[in-house]
Amino acid sequence: MPTHRQPHHLPAAPPRRALAYGLGLLLVSLLVALWLRLVPRPAFQGLDDDWAASVNANSTGGGEGWAIALDRLGGPFGLVLPLALVGCLCVYGRWRSALFVFTGAVAANVLVVLPLKQLADRPRPPHPSVLVNDGSYPSGQVFSAVILVMVAAIVVFPPRARRWWWLFGAAYVVAMACSRTWLHAQWLSDTFAGAVLGVGTVLVLWRAFGPLLRTESERMASDSLWL
Repeated sequence: MPTHRQPHHLPAAPPRRALAYGLGLLLVSLLVALWLRLVPRPAFQGLDDDWAASVNANSTGGGEGWAIALDRLGGPFGLVLPLALVGCLCVYGRWRSALFVFTGAVAANVLVVLPLKQLADRPRPPHPSVLVNDGSYPSGQVFSAVILVMVAAIVVFPPRARRWWWLFGAAYVVAMACSRTWLHAQWLSDTFAGAVLGVGTVLVLWRAFGPLLRTESERMASDSLWL
């Protein structure tokens, strides 16, 4: 009696309107960057100032260790995790997923975040607690956190485990955003922008890599990854 192989769920298929939503989020990020370039004090600067003052009042007692640890994790050291994931995927013959992860978690920082930083040219908050470069908008650390969480959900976790991963990932992204404002490294709006830009980037790449990821899923189901 023939047996029917269950459909494979890795990598996950992109949602129907992933490209439209992704391009929309990227467009919003670009328009805000242009706004910041043209308007020295945007309408949301008051909210950023109030949040920074609140954080400053609550951080006078110290306790910045957790924020500095996340700063290190989101900086150059943060490339270790996505590159390790790329290596593991390649070992198992999943080069399509590895290319997707590398493009999102490594190449997108250079191709997406840095040009927007140069375009917006937004000054950092005064007196940051860590070493920072020029350009506060958008948050590269939050962008990287969102990218890592999403690409891992797509290529690593099956549907049931993915639900728990989303909860952990959301907590990680929020913690990263809080650490950036706690250290006065970025404005609150910059962290929101980093998250929006990260989601938009992954959605666009997910749709672009959709055919490759679908092929990999089919080959995983038929145990023919190396063909």
